[in-house]
Amino acid sequence: MMNPPAYSCFVDRDKMDSAIPDLGPKELSCMELPELKQLARQGYWARSYALRGQVYQRLIRDIPCRTVTPDAGVYRDIVGKIVGKHSSASLPLPEFVDNTQVPSYCLNSKGEGAVRKILLCISNQFPDVSFCPALPAVVALLLHYSADEAECFEKACRILACKDPSRKLVDQSFLAFESSCMTFGDLVNKYCQAAHQLMVAVSEDVLQVYADWQRWLFGELPLSYFARVFDVFLVEGYKVLYRVALAILKFFHKARAGQPLESDSVKQDIRTFVRDIAKTVSPEKLLEKAFAIRLFSRKEIQLLQMANEKALKQKGITVKQKSVSLSKRQFVHLAVHADNFHSEIVGVKEMRDIWSWVPERFALCQPLLLFSSLQHGYSLTRFYFQCEGREPTVLLIKTTQKEVCGAYLSTDWSERNKFGGKLGFFGTGECFVFRLQPEVQRYEWVVIKHPELTKPVSLESTSLESTTVSSSPSHSLSSESSDRLSPFLATRHFNLPSKTESLFMAGGSDCLIIGGGGGQALYIDGDLNRGRTGHCDTFNNQPLCSENFLIAAVEAWGFQDPDIQ
Repeated sequence: MMNPPAYSCFVDRDKMDSAIPDLGPKELSCMELPELKQLARQGYWARSYALRGQVYQRLIRDIPCRTVTPDAGVYRDIVGKIVGKHSSASLPLPEFVDNTQVPSYCLNSKGEGAVRKILLCISNQFPDVSFCPALPAVVALLLHYSADEAECFEKACRILACKDPSRKLVDQSFLAFESSCMTFGDLVNKYCQAAHQLMVAVSEDVLQVYADWQRWLFGELPLSYFARVFDVFLVEGYKVLYRVALAILKFFHKARAGQPLESDSVKQDIRTFVRDIAKTVSPEKLLEKAFAIRLFSRKEIQLLQMANEKALKQKGITVKQKSVSLSKRQFVHLAVHADNFHSEIVGVKEMRDIWSWVPERFALCQPLLLFSSLQHGYSLTRFYFQCEGREPTVLLIKTTQKEVCGAYLSTDWSERNKFGGKLGFFGTGECFVFRLQPEVQRYEWVVIKHPELTKPVSLESTSLESTTVSSSPSHSLSSESSDRLSPFLATRHFNLPSKTESLFMAGGSDCLIIGGGGGQALYIDGDLNRGRTGHCDTFNNQPLCSENFLIAAVEAWGFQDPDIQ
C-alpha cells in the first residue's frame, strides 16, 4: 500500500487529495533545460507532491539573483517585529497586491495566515516592488512545497530578485503591469482575432477586459491548473503566461459562441469561466492549446513590451491613479468620437473597426485627419508633405465604384528620402492592409501567420535600441528616427529567405506602393487618380478592391494624444 504524501503543515489534506490526487514519488535524473521543458509540458511531476517540491527547490535555487537577496534567516529575524501581536488572519495585505485576495489553493487557516505574514515581510525587504498583484498566488502555491514560512519566503524572494534581464518572471511595478496588459491585447489582436472582435463588440473598453488577464492565471484558475502552468513557467518564463491566457480566451470564445454577452458582465463572465474551467477543458488540453499557438519570439515580445512601456511613460502613466479608471486609457469607443469624427470615406463604425486593429499603444490616441484629397488636392507631393513627421498613419482609399480599402503604415513617409531619389521599401511587420467595402478583411504580415518562413535572429546579435527598418541591410536610421520608431517586428530580426516577404511601403515622386513581392497590395499613381491592387508576398493578400481602379478620394489619418487638443 502506497504511503500518503507528506503534505506541509499549511495544507488541508482532504481538499488537496481531492484537487490533485497523488500518485506517489517519481525520480528525476535530468535537470538539463531541453529535457526539463519537455517534462514540464508533459506534467511529469504534476502527480507527485514530493517530486514537484524537489523540482521547484532546484529550479528556484538556480535563478540568477541579485547579490543581496533576502533568505530564510532574514525572515526569521524580521517576522516577529513586523507581525507583532496581530493574529495572522487579521494582518493587512501590502499595498502592492492591489486588493488582490489570497487564493485558498487548499491551504488551511494556518497556511492562509502564513501567506499574509510572508507578503508583509517581502514588502519590508523589497521597497522597490510597488505593484505585484500576482504575488499572493505565487506565495500560496510555494507554501505547499516549503518546509516552513521562512523557506517559502526565500523562494519568493529569489523569484523577485532575478537579475537576468531576459528572464522576466513577475511584474513588480504598475508600469510593467500596464505594459504587459497592453502587450497581451496586442497578442490577442494577432492570435485570437475572433475573440478580439467579440470583445470589441461587447465591451465599452476592451483594455479593461485585457487588464484582467493576469488575474485569470493568478487567482481564478483552480489549483491543479495553476500548478501545471507554474511548472512550465519556472522552466520557460513569462512567455508561458501569455500563451495560457490566450488559450483561455480561445476556449472562452468557443464556449460562448452564439450566446449573448453583456458589456457590463463580460469581465466577470471570463472570471467565472476560468474558475469553472474544469467543466470545459482539462489542464492537459489547456496547455496543449497554449503551445499550439505560434507566438512571436521571446525577443519580439520583449521589444513590444518596451514599446508599450515607452508609450505609457510618454503619457505620464507610471503609477496607478486611484481616481481615474486605468489612468485615462482610451479605447475605440472613446477614441473615435461620433460627435467630432468626420471622413469622406468611412463612418464612425468603420473607423472603430480599424482602430480595434492598431497596436494597443496607439489605441490610446484619437484619429487626426492629416490629408484629404478633397481638401488638399489630388497630389502625391502634397500627401507626403501633410504626412511627414507622423507615424504611424492610416491610409484610406475610396474608388469610383464605392469600394473602400487601405493600410496601416508603421513608419514615417519621410523615410523614403533615405534612398537618394530611388524607390526603396521601408517599414516594419506591424504594417497591414485591409478592405472595408464590400466586406471587411485584414491582411497582416505573412510572417505572423507563417513563422516557419523565418528563423528569428538571436537577441544578442542585434541591439534592442537599433531601429533599422529598410529591407536593405546597409540602411540605418538617424538617431532622431531611432528615438521615434519602435524596433518591434523590424525585418533585421528575422532570417528571411528573400526580401519579397518584407516589402512593406515605398514612395517616390510618381507612385506610392504598399506591399511587394510577386505583385503589389496597393499601387497609387502620382496624381492620386489611378491605382491597382493584387496579391503580394508580404501580406499574402487577395486584391483589396477591383484590380485596376479609379480613385474617388484618398485620406491619411494620424494618431493624436487625447490630452493634446
